[in-house]
Amino acid sequence: MRRIYESDAITRDDDPFSPSERDSTTEPQAARSINGSAWSKRLVPHWLRRRAISLEVTTPETEFAPETPIPFTVTMKNALPIPITIRTASPVLWSWSVDGVPEASRVTTRDPPERTGELHFDRGERLQFRKTWSGLFRVSDREWEPAEPGEYTIRAAINVDGPLRNGLVDETTVRILE
Repeated sequence: MRRIYESDAITRDDDPFSPSERDSTTEPQAARSINGSAWSKRLVPHWLRRRAISLEVTTPETEFAPETPIPFTVTMKNALPIPITIRTASPVLWSWSVDGVPEASRVTTRDPPERTGELHFDRGERLQFRKTWSGLFRVSDREWEPAEPGEYTIRAAINVDGPLRNGLVDETTVRILE
């Protein structure tokens, strides 16, 4: 089609409906994109969205000296080639705990509001969060207690109803040496 416009094959001076000269200064406009997350929420069922997300907790080592900070990484991955949005129970999208103690604190550190949140994943996206457990348990606002030597389970979960049932939980075991 371009050759026709560049040639004078269809140029007529007396015809007002003939194509005019092509303006080469205008750039082509970008194609419109759709909001994939909005379509995902409408078209993909909740059970499939939750099944598409995997969660993994890893540590660089499995044994640590007493009172040594223990770094861990929480990795979440969307296995589908489409954007996925998971509705969470609160604006706190995910949480971690040590032996069932949220954020290694026996004191309530935050009280999230009573509204829901959303965790967004682009197609095939992998999110990584790096955290560190100090090897201490918080027992009051200003007092911390060192963890005894032994095994401890670091667990992470996406904040949905029934994360274990939906496979949105993972844990790893570390050992604090004597």
